[in-house]
Amino acid sequence: MDASVITSAWVRGWAVSRGTPAPVEQPWGYRIDVGLPHHVFRHVLPRPDEASVRALCEDVTEPGAWLKVLAEPQDAVRWITPGWTVPDDPGFMMFTALRAAPAPALPEGYAMESATGDGVHHVRVVAPDGAPAARGRAAATGATAVMDGIETYDGHRRRGLGRVVMRALETAAAEAGATTGVLAATVQGRALYRTLGWREQGPLTGIVRG
Repeated sequence: MDASVITSAWVRGWAVSRGTPAPVEQPWGYRIDVGLPHHVFRHVLPRPDEASVRALCEDVTEPGAWLKVLAEPQDAVRWITPGWTVPDDPGFMMFTALRAAPAPALPEGYAMESATGDGVHHVRVVAPDGAPAARGRAAATGATAVMDGIETYDGHRRRGLGRVVMRALETAAAEAGATTGVLAATVQGRALYRTLGWREQGPLTGIVRG
């Protein structure tokens, strides 16, 4: 999948999922105003190079600013200026063809809840004692849908809950008319998504202004 296409889909869906203003196109990519104390805004660069990254690093001085670049971490480290860091948590952009399919059965005693609002489909798995066990959401924006906030809580891992959540989200997005799913994965999440047929577009590296 082309880097520009997948980035456009991801930033639009991510903004819907997080309830932020719509992304603003820039010559180098997209700006999203997030509005959180430690994540004020993010600049997303689908085709970064040293000149574009260095120029943004020199221009942006606000603490809590982020850059998200589709580049390897070792390249980003060479491009940044003083005051910026590359956290040690590699990310990956991934995509898949969406289809409606039944989710795997939950372990005994677990239950799944779902709800849709403001363009976002939420899935939550609760444990036998009613405590939250896993969650995730999907934001469909036309032909594409972004999976976001996928998490299995401590004490409930290695029980297949992440697989259940993902299948439920993929089906909801497909039924909403999306044909392609997009997400940003961690190293741990990538292993799960690969087993579900997701493919890597390439690296996604975060850069933060301290």
